[in-house]
Amino acid sequence: MKAIQFHEAGGPEVLRYDEVPVPGIGAGEVLVRVHAAGVNPPDWYVREGMKVMPAEMRPTLDYPLIPGTDMSGVVEAVAPDVHGFAVGDEVFGMLRFPGFDGRTYAEYVAAPASDLAHKPSGIDHVQAAGVPMALLTAWQYLVELGHEVPSPFTGQVHRPVPITQGMTVLVNGAAGGVGHFAVQLAKWQGAHVIAVASTRHEQFLRKLGADEFIDYTTTRAADVVSGIDVVIDTVGGPDSRRFLTVLKRGGTMLPVFFAEYDPEETARLGVTVSNIQVRSNGLQLARIGRLFDEGKLQVGVDSTYALPEAGSAHTRAAQGHIQGKIVLKMVA
Repeated sequence: MKAIQFHEAGGPEVLRYDEVPVPGIGAGEVLVRVHAAGVNPPDWYVREGMKVMPAEMRPTLDYPLIPGTDMSGVVEAVAPDVHGFAVGDEVFGMLRFPGFDGRTYAEYVAAPASDLAHKPSGIDHVQAAGVPMALLTAWQYLVELGHEVPSPFTGQVHRPVPITQGMTVLVNGAAGGVGHFAVQLAKWQGAHVIAVASTRHEQFLRKLGADEFIDYTTTRAADVVSGIDVVIDTVGGPDSRRFLTVLKRGGTMLPVFFAEYDPEETARLGVTVSNIQVRSNGLQLARIGRLFDEGKLQVGVDSTYALPEAGSAHTRAAQGHIQGKIVLKMVA
C-alpha cells in the first residue's frame, strides 16, 4: 500500500509518499481501507520532532513514522473478538491518541475498535475525517469528560463546564477546527455565542449559529465584552490571559493550547482555568455521530489534498487562518 512517512524530523519536505506493507490486525482491531485522513496540529508537531514541547518532556521518536490520527473509511477485516463492526461498515475515528501510532496517512490502517464509530450517513468520508480530534476536543471540554487522566500541563483532572440556557460563551479562534465545533456545541446547549475570528469567516460562523461576531483584526475582544461565563481559547499562547478580564466572577477559561496563567491573578478575579489532553473515544464519537444525523452539527472543510500532497497540506496549515479542517484524500 501507499503511505506518507518521514525518516527524520523537519519541515513539510520530509514527508514521503512510500510503499509500505499493509498492516496486520491484532486482538480488538479492525483493518480499515482509509478514504480520507484529517490533518491536525499533532501531525506537524511530531513531524517537527515535538519541538513544541519543552526539551525535557520530548518523547523519543522511532523512524520511519507514519503520521496521522483521524480517518474515515470502510472496514476490510475484523478480529474475532471484535463485536459491533463488520466488513463493509463505514467508520471514522481518532486512533491511539495521545500517542504517535495512529498511522492514518495511509491507504490501510489497523484501528482499535474502541476508537471507532459508524460514520454518520449524512456526511461523506472527507467531512467525517475532519471530525474526530477537533470535535472530541470540544466535546471533552464542554460536554463529557473522555478520561480521568490529569492534564500534563496543570496536573489537574478537567471537569466539563455545564453549558446551560442563557449562558454566554466566547470562542476565540472560532473558525478553526476546534473553534467551529465549539461554537456549534455551545449553541446546541443553549448558550449565547460570541465568535472571534478574522473578517472573512463571519458568514461561515453566523451560519453555524454564532450570535455575535468580533473581527479581531479591527477590534480587541477584551475591550468590548464582559460578563462572559466561559471563554474557549483555541489559540492559547502567552496572550491568552488577556481574556481573563472578560470573564465574570465564577467564569471559566478553557485554553485549548498550552498557556500559562498566574494563580494569584485567577484567584483575585474569581475565575477558573482548566484544560485537557483529548483522548480517543469511540463511544463519544457514536453519540456525536447521532447529532450529525439529526442535522445539529456541520463540518467545515477548508481544503483537500491528495495523499501524495501531504507536504502541501502541512504547508497550508502553517499559513493559518483555516476555516474548518484540512483533509487528505486517498488516491483512487
